[in-house]
Amino acid sequence: MESYLVGLIGSGIGPSLSPPLHEQEAAHHGLHYVYRLLDIDRVGADLGELVRTARRFGYDGLNVTHPCKQDIIPFLDELSPDARMLGAVNTVVFDGDRAIGHNTDWTGFAESFARGLPDAPARRVVQLGAGGAGAAVAHALLTMGADRITLVDADLARATTLAGELAARFGARRARPADAAQLPELLAQADGLVHATPTGMAHHPGMPLPGELLRPELWVADIVYRPLRTELLEQARALGCRTLDGGGMVVFQAVHAFRLFTGQEPDTERMLAHLTDLVSV
Repeated sequence: MESYLVGLIGSGIGPSLSPPLHEQEAAHHGLHYVYRLLDIDRVGADLGELVRTARRFGYDGLNVTHPCKQDIIPFLDELSPDARMLGAVNTVVFDGDRAIGHNTDWTGFAESFARGLPDAPARRVVQLGAGGAGAAVAHALLTMGADRITLVDADLARATTLAGELAARFGARRARPADAAQLPELLAQADGLVHATPTGMAHHPGMPLPGELLRPELWVADIVYRPLRTELLEQARALGCRTLDGGGMVVFQAVHAFRLFTGQEPDTERMLAHLTDLVSV
């Protein structure tokens, strides 16, 4: 029986459903697959030491989540084209002595959006969050044909940097930064809102913006998946907005990561069904 040892690096990852998602799918393939949580709040080691230790202990790969997707890059030996382009890594594969960073977030979000919000208008999209996940989500939206994305982040410089990178790839008018004070005006004219910050997660409860800025004509997508029914999505649904939770993104990115770790083809529908079972417990 083939054996795999995989881990997840991040902060406050105790509620993560990645371990059962991966392990259950591996069982269907007859694999011995162990998925460990490496919470930086509890382990206490720096990212470089965690990567070196995982490699030394025989890990086959790592998933990477908030707030490590960008900070981990200096400790890797190589980046895939997508990870290099986005400046963010959510999957690390150990290949001999080399640690290779990949990004499966953008394709995961793209597949989830196409499945969950088909034909959603995207002339003007407002995105909250310009970190590692935000970079992947914005790239996905522009790849799928969004006309313009306005990036709002607590760190305006970070939003400005990401907007510049996106504009260089997709065109000068396709992405721009904005201050949070502009949200009322921006959302009044937007087709959709994407939330790509940790707010709403089990360890970061709350709303990422005032609820009164939502309106029924907006579609609202949240990348948070634990819980699936975030306060943002609850308020949006109550108004009649079309919504997309983070469950699809976490499954589709896990599908790609599982393929990278094992070389085997996972069953996407089975993994989506398993997520539904997990969140209903």
